[in-house]
Amino acid sequence: WGILFSHPRDFTPVCTTELGRAAKLAPEFLKRNVKMIALSIDSVQDHLSWSKDINAYNGDQPEEKLPFPIIADANRELA
Repeated sequence: WGILFSHPRDFTPVCTTELGRAAKLAPEFLKRNVKMIALSIDSVQDHLSWSKDINAYNGDQPEEKLPFPIIADANRELA
């Protein structure tokens, strides 16, 4: 199974809280062999900064790494 989170932009409040919750639940998805990935129209650099925000929102260290990747779709070819 897989979960694709599709977001219109990085740093939006609802998207940040949604991915934050998904990051907290990632171990449960991993137990069930569910692959997680996100997509947003911003750049990789924005995704790395946003990942820090997401981790900080969760009360974790503001690192650039989440338990799943975020696809950069700056040209909006995938979305």
